[in-house]
Amino acid sequence: MTADTTDAIPEYPMSRAPGCPFDPPPRLAELREHDPITRVRLWDGTTPWLVTRHADQKALLRDPRVSADMTHDDYPRQAPGPKRTLSFIGMDAPEHPRLRRMLSADFAIKRVEDMRPAVQRVVDDCVDRMLAGPNPTDLVEAFALPVPSLVICDLLGVPYADHDFFQDNSKVLINRGSTPDERMAASGRLHHYLADLLAAKRADPRDDMLSGLAGRVDAGELSATEATEMAVLMLIAGHETTANMISLSTLALLRDPDQLALLRDGDQDVAKTAVDELLRYLTITHGGRRRFATEDIEIGGRVIRAGEGIVLPNESANRDPEVFAEPDRIDLLRSSRSHLAFGFGVHQCLGQPLARLELEVVYRTLFRRVPTLAPATDFDTVPFKHDGFVYGLYELPVTW
Repeated sequence: MTADTTDAIPEYPMSRAPGCPFDPPPRLAELREHDPITRVRLWDGTTPWLVTRHADQKALLRDPRVSADMTHDDYPRQAPGPKRTLSFIGMDAPEHPRLRRMLSADFAIKRVEDMRPAVQRVVDDCVDRMLAGPNPTDLVEAFALPVPSLVICDLLGVPYADHDFFQDNSKVLINRGSTPDERMAASGRLHHYLADLLAAKRADPRDDMLSGLAGRVDAGELSATEATEMAVLMLIAGHETTANMISLSTLALLRDPDQLALLRDGDQDVAKTAVDELLRYLTITHGGRRRFATEDIEIGGRVIRAGEGIVLPNESANRDPEVFAEPDRIDLLRSSRSHLAFGFGVHQCLGQPLARLELEVVYRTLFRRVPTLAPATDFDTVPFKHDGFVYGLYELPVTW
């Protein structure tokens, strides 16, 4: 096939079309229709398989012959640097389920729902501070970052006074342009910080997630290193993804006043549906979920050989017209629960109940309390994060 010849293999990741920052790169749609399982070339010259259709991605994400081990030589890495895992999300069985189970209770749906009053207070307080501050303001700094940071700090037991420290370092880790040395330094700072905090929790436990991990270290269920890596993962994942989703979806809704009116005037069920539809439409994880085959896998008329890398761009699956009618428009009344923004299978995002709750409360609160919210700059000047592994906005000037 021509797609397998050296000079025809497209580079990945791909660029979005100018003026269409909410849409995936148009090349993905072309491949999904005409060549849904094809080779792409990564930064290091390797040529893993790119899988663009929703059904094929789901099949691979639940296939036990597909590995998520980030330390393996066959894993298609996102950027240069040492081969290291990001706690359990970059592991296979038996380590993955062993470690994941230790946090499952903290993100159980009922337990997360019990957090609703606390999340509502955080959102209301952030709206209050934003309204009392300068107008116009940057929604990212005034609202989108503080909300999930306050929530995850409270859940973990991390002092919010240190939020600038962990936000600055996590930004280095998720920026595609960071050098290996910069990533190593940022990772080291976060690990040292959380290792010290876990040691303090062992000496003086509280009612928080880090104290729970510290207790498991004392009980011999976890090593101190494993507990620290899990804490780093929860801290980064707990604020970075949700913060970017808040700012990006706010801008998307401000650009679509009819859908915004549905959300602002609708009930809680509309808000719940809107969360999944906006997750589907925007899919903020960049660079595709990465895997490799441990055995030969036949799928979509192709054979992925053992040891070959696999890249699964969820933004392509979430715009698949075989699954979602008119996928390139927002429809807050559609059922989009089958989206893959949280992944699928055993590695499906553990924190999705908390992310859904935060977004639902944000959407039901922000647009009702600030009904005149509007961009304070031209759309063409809004700085999008095209250089990161998590898509979003560097800033969003707004007025009301």
